[in-house]
Amino acid sequence: MRIIKNLTSTFYFYLSVISVLFLSTSVSAQKEKQSNRSATTSLTRMTPRHENFRLAYGGSVTIVGAPAGSITIEGWQRNEVDVSAEIELHGGSAQDLDRLAAVNTFVADEDTNHIRILTTGTHDRNFMKSVAKDFPKALIGLPWKIDYYIKVPALTDLEISAGNGPITLSGVEGTIRLNAFESNANLSLTGGLVATTIQSGRVNVTVPTRGWHGLGAEIRLASGALKVELAPSFSGDINAEVLRNGEIKNSFPNLAPRERNSIGPHSLRARAGSGGATLTFILGDGIIQIQQAGAQR
Repeated sequence: MRIIKNLTSTFYFYLSVISVLFLSTSVSAQKEKQSNRSATTSLTRMTPRHENFRLAYGGSVTIVGAPAGSITIEGWQRNEVDVSAEIELHGGSAQDLDRLAAVNTFVADEDTNHIRILTTGTHDRNFMKSVAKDFPKALIGLPWKIDYYIKVPALTDLEISAGNGPITLSGVEGTIRLNAFESNANLSLTGGLVATTIQSGRVNVTVPTRGWHGLGAEIRLASGALKVELAPSFSGDINAEVLRNGEIKNSFPNLAPRERNSIGPHSLRARAGSGGATLTFILGDGIIQIQQAGAQR
């Protein structure tokens, strides 16, 4: 069963949305840097922050990350969302850092069954116009980042929007949507309905279980390297496609074609074991590597 119809068109639609959102941010920030060369970054401030919220199993969490920084999400057996963040700011004086700290942070919106972790900062023009109209323009383009470490109940729906930086996800089953601009992502997935779109980078997907607990997954990467590691006894249907330049390298021993000649260098339709949910991997340019978990790299 396909999770999303018209894979190629959907793929490029999501990429265009991400490109507009994050490229526009990068371009505007770059223009600010060029027009405000007097700003300096001789000082660095690291600020830890911790928040904790109640959330029942089956709830949902939305995370909007910073333009730069890592996001690590782990599932656990508590009815809580635990957020630890480290905010890194750069400025020319303590006063500059104080002003930046007031806007470059995150806010939490808590509902009965939905927690929203939303990054605010100088990258968001609308936010700055509403809360900091007199903010010094010389500070707008200074570099900053937030690294998030978040624990959520194991059965949780997730929506993650990220900029540039590593992403690690493990131990969570639910409806998971992940969009990122550039990332080295490590995803340990066991079930749910997963849709991931990343513009560029390296994506490592590990399925450590014998079967997928849910409807399936679709992982999309525009450019880079996509590695898929399956448990030795895994059963499921695997679709893979390289849209332009690159190839599919398959070394998983238990993968058989679902149709005649359905395993090739650019397209793969295969079945592992007795079959099951469909996991789809789409890459624009690069290499898709499918192998057994634990195999030598």
